[in-house]
Amino acid sequence: MNFSTSSTVICNSLPRQLSAALLLLAFTAMSGCASFGGIAPTATMISARDAGASDATSSGPGERWWQVYGDAQLNALIDQALLQSPNLKLAEARIRRAQSAAGIANAASKLQIGGSIDSTYQRFPEHGLLPPPFAGQRDSINNANLNLGLDLDFFGRNRAALDAALGQVAAAKADADAARVVLAANIAKTWFNLARLVEQRNVANATLALREQTRKLVQQRVANGLDTNVELRQAEGGLPGTRLEIAQLDEQIALMRNALAALIGAAPEVTHNLAPQLAAAREQALPTVIPADLVGRRADIAAARARVNAASREIDVTKAEFYPNVNLIAFAGFGSIGYANWFNAGSQQYGIGPAIRIPIFAGGRLRSTLAGKDAEYDAAVESYNQVLLDAVRDVADQIASSQSLVIQLKEQRDTQAAAESAYELALKRYQAGLTNYLIVLTAENAVLAQRRLATDLKARALELNVNLARALGGGYSDASGNALTKAAAK
Repeated sequence: MNFSTSSTVICNSLPRQLSAALLLLAFTAMSGCASFGGIAPTATMISARDAGASDATSSGPGERWWQVYGDAQLNALIDQALLQSPNLKLAEARIRRAQSAAGIANAASKLQIGGSIDSTYQRFPEHGLLPPPFAGQRDSINNANLNLGLDLDFFGRNRAALDAALGQVAAAKADADAARVVLAANIAKTWFNLARLVEQRNVANATLALREQTRKLVQQRVANGLDTNVELRQAEGGLPGTRLEIAQLDEQIALMRNALAALIGAAPEVTHNLAPQLAAAREQALPTVIPADLVGRRADIAAARARVNAASREIDVTKAEFYPNVNLIAFAGFGSIGYANWFNAGSQQYGIGPAIRIPIFAGGRLRSTLAGKDAEYDAAVESYNQVLLDAVRDVADQIASSQSLVIQLKEQRDTQAAAESAYELALKRYQAGLTNYLIVLTAENAVLAQRRLATDLKARALELNVNLARALGGGYSDASGNALTKAAAK
């Protein structure tokens, strides 16, 4: 149960009444409050070093890291998306919602002023509180008051609630920053994938032209009696397949352009004429170790940490419920029986006094609520730990893949050089009549496969570079605030 008491008194008896109320409050605080002993959270936050980060610090991507790739079209697309993406606007709406909740929490500690006016026409009973001549008569009871209330917050409940709400605001802002990082990275990766497809189509067009020239060469040799129709059919067989490949690439390019338009929050036709060049993109230099300051670089980690802080203050809010709640209330206005005297000087009324709510026995409700808040805190801590572990693994994965790709690119270049040389030699020997066309066709297919692989690996290198920039925070800085919002405004 909760024990509540209130005292609203005339001003000349205020000291005596306040003294009694404060004495009651002190007595209750010492001996009458419910206990929260034995209830406490158990989870512990891990450090970046515990998760596998190195002891070294290194510089990560800048606020506008995508500009390093040297593509003006990509810069414009990301800037446009940061300003108009529906997903970012949704995140901003969540920030405003959290800020509204913080405003409500902040208002709880402020002076509350309200007004009330009421008038009730009634019959007064002969055996009621009012003596004659009002008893047995009909008249109105009228009141018009200005009411004031102030929660004195002796045990910090309102302060803790405000801190918890501000923690949710910080989490919402960090979530919005994380969404900006992911959006910029997704646009960059989609852009480079589009560049890969455009380059693959260029390779396919060059292949079609090469095979058409080869077909004409074989056709001429057949006319001169140097080859048979078997070689001619072999030369002609590659043309439909290459045209099919071009048609498939055109479809993939159209779909990739549509995906890019959706990411920037624009209509599909906006991206229809875009044709990025893969060879023109420059990779940015990024760390090859997991930095010790990764916690301060990633917005998702900052959001998880803010939720831990908010959950901690929610525990303080619940603990404050175990103590008395003291409010100071006051009113001033006019009251009368009958309308004629409602606002006369003699109808003035006013009062002031404390209102105290004391929890004594709540059937376990308070302890159960506190246990639930402790569980929410433990969940927030474990969520933070998992986010940190995933972040470290994310960086480690991108670094490992990038280091492997360096070796793959070297081996592919050597393989392509050998294939190009073998094709040139086979073609010369075929033109000289020293070998059959099947040898040329095999060498040609090897060259085309390596050209396609070179394009894929170049795009893969750029994608991994983007992934590493994102994994390292994507320009976010927990200390300097919303870096990406500042970058979009520049």
